[in-house]
Amino acid sequence: MHDLSPKSPRDSEVVMTQLILPPDANNLNAAFGGKVMQWIDICGAVAAQRHCRQVVVTASMDDLHFHAPIRVGWIALLHSRVLAAFRTSLEVGVTVHAENPLTGERHLTTSALLTFVAQGQDGKGVPVPPLLLESEAERQAFQEAEARRAQRRNRGQGEQNWMKVMKPLAGA
Repeated sequence: MHDLSPKSPRDSEVVMTQLILPPDANNLNAAFGGKVMQWIDICGAVAAQRHCRQVVVTASMDDLHFHAPIRVGWIALLHSRVLAAFRTSLEVGVTVHAENPLTGERHLTTSALLTFVAQGQDGKGVPVPPLLLESEAERQAFQEAEARRAQRRNRGQGEQNWMKVMKPLAGA
């Protein structure tokens, strides 16, 4: 059995750094959105695993916003932290800032919220430790995460009419 004692959100924090190289970029000389999403997923998963010390899988990526491009030659700074822990799932927030390596100037480029589920060896969800909320800001972030979780659950039970028009294409 793993440790289910409450853990501080600070203990799950992750900082990753990526240099934007030409293979990471599109024809506008900016990082591919998909590449940034990959880094966000990894950064978030590390935070989730640090919190629960279990294998985690990505269940959803919500509120993904690209605020500004990251140019080739610039540095992407990713920061993730567990915002909420539920029974077997966790919500993790990830921000990405771009840094001009010549001036040190930084600005927000991307933000996302991800949900991860902790899994046991049998592939089923396992309990995660509760989050030790130490500040008013952490309590507010947790309350917002609870509301988003309720919205996700309601959305999952609702109609998904948009998928009905997504028929497989011939020859694809």
